[in-house]
Amino acid sequence: MSKLSRRSILGGLSALAIAIPITLSFGAGNALAYDENSKAAINVDESGVAMRGYDPISYFEGQPKAGTKEFSATHKGATYYFVTADHKATFVGDPEKYAPAFGGFCAMGVALNKKLDGDPMVWRVVDGKLYLNVGTPAQTRWLQDVPGNITQANSVWPEIKEKAPKEL
Repeated sequence: MSKLSRRSILGGLSALAIAIPITLSFGAGNALAYDENSKAAINVDESGVAMRGYDPISYFEGQPKAGTKEFSATHKGATYYFVTADHKATFVGDPEKYAPAFGGFCAMGVALNKKLDGDPMVWRVVDGKLYLNVGTPAQTRWLQDVPGNITQANSVWPEIKEKAPKEL
């Protein structure tokens, strides 16, 4: 690996380190999806809910919306909430298409061998797949080379997906 590549990766980690406190700075009543001790491949909260309750189908319509328990479905042990029964049916018909990449962990973090909390408000749909990032600085870095970062993340995800974030 060249010095430039190492510098780029370290710069990316610095941006992610800056993003983490911003992402974790919610009010006392807000539950976080992130558990540094969990070895799960899907980022869920303490109740097993993915994406902090946001409807994955809504991203493909261009605007994230919080779903409800009334319209929920389970996929690979995680519960997803939906805005409507139609959204739920769409997801159940092809969950792999609509579930976020990398189990809802930060796409840039995964490219850098990390499992960081994915923020459902910092997202992009690329080539029909939903990607979340931990915060705006991480997403800015990710957007600098989306195809390269997706390729890198896809190559490391099998190695890290069942590791706890604190192990990485």
